[in-house]
Amino acid sequence: MSAPSTETAPTGTKQATSGEQPVPHRRGFATGELIQRFGLIGLWLVVVVIYGAIEPDHFLRVSTLQTVFDSQTTLLFLAAALLCTVIVGEFVDLSIAANLGLSATLLPILAVNHGWNVWGAAAMAVVSSTLVGTINGLLVVACRINTIVVTLGMSSLLLGIALWISDLTLVTGLDDSIAKIAITEFLGLPVTFWYGAVVMALFAYVLSYTPLGTHLRFVGSNHEVARLAGVRVQRIRFGAFVAAGAFCGVGGVLSSAALGGFDPNTSQTYLMPVFAATYLGTAVILPGRFNPIGAWIGVYFLATGILGLQLLGGTGWVANVFYGGVLIIAVAASTYLGRRRAA
Repeated sequence: MSAPSTETAPTGTKQATSGEQPVPHRRGFATGELIQRFGLIGLWLVVVVIYGAIEPDHFLRVSTLQTVFDSQTTLLFLAAALLCTVIVGEFVDLSIAANLGLSATLLPILAVNHGWNVWGAAAMAVVSSTLVGTINGLLVVACRINTIVVTLGMSSLLLGIALWISDLTLVTGLDDSIAKIAITEFLGLPVTFWYGAVVMALFAYVLSYTPLGTHLRFVGSNHEVARLAGVRVQRIRFGAFVAAGAFCGVGGVLSSAALGGFDPNTSQTYLMPVFAATYLGTAVILPGRFNPIGAWIGVYFLATGILGLQLLGGTGWVANVFYGGVLIIAVAASTYLGRRRAA
């Protein structure tokens, strides 16, 4: 609830008397604001219509819809991890993809190659990725080392470790019992889709309706102002890195469980898409702000675009061009909308 206004009318200005009705404030969104908030959703629908008109026999199928929504769980958990840090002002965490890859590789290595109980291996994978996030947080927050330097170095280190423990090969053979947490269907879609939806919805709730969310936004706006206001800035920044590691760990376990194993060489392929989707999300719902619902929409918008281009005959280079182009446009749009909001 907003505080009552304490402003008084300037001298010489005619004030409303008891018999006069004040001019009501305009309610609702202006057309321009509606376009800013939901324009990407409209563009998503336009893309679907265009692809459907060009390739109706291939694109307008239930199987196509399932393909779009089935395979994005990894990106959703990576987006949640990235949001943890960008919201508090740490805009470039380059280690998240490699961290998820480490978790996804550890699970089959421990369970298949070393005979661990599959659930114990899954827990260890999550703990390991959370520990990586903790180390990132200590180096960035406590040691005050540049975020790019820390996370870039950590990314290379984690990829090397994953390749080492896997002997540069795809490790498979996970027990079917753990696959059920990823491939079981609910309402026609794998349960992992619903995991991602719930995670993003809860994240959005925390940001919008809890004191923690307010502090996260406050810290992201200005560290020094937040500190002077009594917010524990360093603790929140450190916690953001730890939470990012935990999201990577869970995402890695789900990815490995769904595939029955994991190839660590593929982990870096997720980095560009997750940045593109997360920044694209700033152009929808809350223009100019990083937000979980926007990132969720961004992930599936990109998946729809890539799948449509592939059905039209696009080859492997299409994904790189599409993700790179979208990232540039998304960052430009985010910067523009952020400046407008600040003004």
